[in-house]
Amino acid sequence: MNEEELIEGCCRNDRKAQEYLYNRYSGKLYVIALRYTKSQSEAEDVIQDSFIKVFDKIREFKRKSKLETWLTRIVINTALNSQRSKLYMFPMADVNEINLEDEISLARFEWQDLLKMIQSLPSGCQAIFNLFAIEGYNHNEIAEMLSISEGTSKSQYSRAKILLKELISKNEMVRYERA
Repeated sequence: MNEEELIEGCCRNDRKAQEYLYNRYSGKLYVIALRYTKSQSEAEDVIQDSFIKVFDKIREFKRKSKLETWLTRIVINTALNSQRSKLYMFPMADVNEINLEDEISLARFEWQDLLKMIQSLPSGCQAIFNLFAIEGYNHNEIAEMLSISEGTSKSQYSRAKILLKELISKNEMVRYERA
C-alpha cells in the first residue's frame, strides 16, 4: 500500500488501512515518544493518544509534507501536552553567558544508553533538548510551542547540555572502572 492509498483508506475508516498505518509507523513514533516521556508506559499512552488523533484528523492532512512528518509532529505535540503540567523550567540563566556552540558528542553511546540519559533530565530540559538538538527546531519556535520566552528555551537547553555532560562523565567512569 503506497502512502496515498494508505491515507485514503484511513479517511474511509478502513480498519485494514488503519492497522497498516499503525504497524508501519508505531515503532519509530514510539521511540520519539520515549524521548519526551520518563517511562515506557507514558510513551505507550502518548502513542495511543496520538493514533486516536491521527485517525480522527487524517482527513485534515493537507499532504504538503510527508505523512511521517505529520505523524511525528502529532506525537511530539501529544507528548508535550501530556508533559506540560510536569515541565519544570529551571530559573533562567543569563542568556549572554550561554555558549550554544559547545556541542556534546553522543555518537559513541548505544541508543538505549542515550535514551536513559535523556529521560533522566528534568522535564523542561528534556523537552527542549529533544526539540532543539534532535528535532531541529530553533529556540524561537520552541518558545512559541511551549509558551515560554526564547531566553528560557536557550537557558533550559544549556542546562540540559551541562547535565548530559555530567551523565556522560559518570557513564565513562563506570565503563573505565569495569574495564
